[in-house]
Formats: sequence, structure tokens, C-alpha cells
Amino acid sequence: MSIWFVTGASRGLGAEITREVLDRGHSVIATARNASAVLKAHPQRPDGLLAVDADVTEPQQLAAAVEAGLARFGRIDVVANNAGYGLLGAIEEASDQAARALFDVNVFGVLNTLRATLPTLRAQRSGHVLNIGSVAGFATGPATGLYGASKFAVEGISEALHGELAPLGVRVTIVEPGGFRTDFLAGSSLRVEPATIADYTTAAGPVREALAHYDGRQPGDPAKVARAVVDVTETAEPPLRLQLGADAVERVEAKLDLVRRELDQWRHVALSTSV
Repeated sequence: MSIWFVTGASRGLGAEITREVLDRGHSVIATARNASAVLKAHPQRPDGLLAVDADVTEPQQLAAAVEAGLARFGRIDVVANNAGYGLLGAIEEASDQAARALFDVNVFGVLNTLRATLPTLRAQRSGHVLNIGSVAGFATGPATGLYGASKFAVEGISEALHGELAPLGVRVTIVEPGGFRTDFLAGSSLRVEPATIADYTTAAGPVREALAHYDGRQPGDPAKVARAVVDVTETAEPPLRLQLGADAVERVEAKLDLVRRELDQWRHVALSTSV
């Protein structure tokens, strides 16, 4: 039996992961800004569920959640950094306040959670960190640039963390889902910048319009995503990156092809700057 620490566990992918973990007989320290929402999502209230109030932007709350989890279960085996939300708007359209609030949750929230949980994993010399990113953190585009940037940051943090924790027996995996049918595109998880600039209508406008009608029509099955996420923690050699969904695979392949083409095209310039 493993012990999971999941942020943003009250809804969306966090709730699905929590449900899958519990169904497999494991235990979960399930955190959310309001623990009662976690209990509402899991009305059976299994013995393996510990719901704890913890806002990822509040380090003291995370520390208290870890302390409560250790008091209940004695260890933490998997940390799933899931809490986060989206922001829709062209780069210039997004206000400074909106951008900073996004990074506070999606990036600094991850760092806060890592600082709270990693001392336990390091002491155990075992564990697995799952940073729930997005395919937008590998290949982003118009209207989703700041959300993508926050997930790009998670990618960079995770790559470095992988190298730092591997000698200590702790694994790291970045999960890169495509679109899947949770409430991510609803108002509770996606914030839309109200200001628009006419010059960006051609580039960002179609994305704004498409996503407004995409909620509930995403190709990915959230239950299957949750199963894949839990499966990867039971694998002897888990990947650093795990793409989920045909749309995620397609976008990653297109980005890799583009980078390779441009690298080959401009290789002579790159090499000309070396001594």
C-alpha cells in the first residue's frame, strides 16, 4: 500500500486521481483550499482518505497538511502536484495581476508543495514526484501563452529535480495531458482575460472562441488519465515525461519536428559562433 499526497484533490483530475488511488487500496492525503469539497467528492469517506485544508500558495498550510498526513500514515510515497488553473488571452492582453496570480498557483504552488514534502521523501530515500503539467507546457500557442509559460516552468523545475533526486532514490515524472473531459474549461478552472486587443483577433481570437465551445467535448477520458497516472508510479522505470491523449502526442511530435528542422536549417550559424 502506498501513501499519496495530492494537491487540488477536490475536483477535476485531482479528484479522479484520488478516486483511482483509493480504489486500488492505497491511501491519500487529499488537499484542497476547502477540505469539505474533497469529502463531498468522495461521499463514501474511505478509511484511506485524509482530507486536509491546504492552499498551495500558503506554505504553512502545506506544512500542516504534511504533518497531519505523517501523523496518520507515517510516510508519503507519491506527491502529485495537481493544483492549478488556466488563463486565456493573448500575452499583451493579460494583466500583470492575472499573470502573477497564475504563476503563484501553477509555479510557486508547486515549489511550496515540494518544500513541504521533499524532506520526507529524502529521509525515506524513496518516493515519486508527479508534476501535473500539460502538453501546453511543451508546445503552446496563441491565447494560451501565459498558461503554457507556467507549465514550461514546471517542466524546467522537473527536469532539474529529476537529476537532483535520482541519486536519493526519488523519481520524478512530468504528466503532459492533452484535452480531457474535466471542468478545466469551466469558470472554476479557466480564467479569461476580459480585455481584448483588436490586432490579436486573427491569432488569439479563434482560440478564445473554440475553447468557449470545447468544454465537455474534449477527447480525453479523465478516468483513463487517472489510471495511467497511477500506473506509472507502479512501473519499475517510470519516464521523465508522460504524454496522455492522442492530441498530446500529435502536438509533441509536431514540436519536435519543427525544432529539428530549424536546428538543421540554422546549424551552420550555430556552429559558426564556436571557437
